[in-house]
Amino acid sequence: MTDFPHTTLAIVFVLLVYFWTSMQVGKARAQHDVKAPASSGHPEFDKRYRVQMNTLETLVLLLPLLFLAAPVLGDLITALLALTYGVGRIIYARAYYRDPASRSAGFGISMLPVVVALVAAIWSGISGILAMMA
Repeated sequence: MTDFPHTTLAIVFVLLVYFWTSMQVGKARAQHDVKAPASSGHPEFDKRYRVQMNTLETLVLLLPLLFLAAPVLGDLITALLALTYGVGRIIYARAYYRDPASRSAGFGISMLPVVVALVAAIWSGISGILAMMA
């Protein structure tokens, strides 16, 4: 990703957000005495665990899409998508910790970049095929 330095740094930010959610799980596990390998036990632990897992589930989509979209969208736009996702996940987490029903805004903010990157990746593939056929 050396051709995409802004995207690289934005992806590092996204991974740090994920690391932060992981640390919240560990902290809640200790605070509420939820022994490993249990993945539930106390409502406050459960909320943090779900945020971490939900973030992981979307990262599986986001990261490859950013790599596929970067050549089409360019470094700055792709970096902005990654940053938007990271900020959205922070908003999502903080809302979910307060009240899981209030997570919608953060979810929407963090999923918009996934959708945009998906469309860009599809466009890249289609335009590449069309170029080969011409």
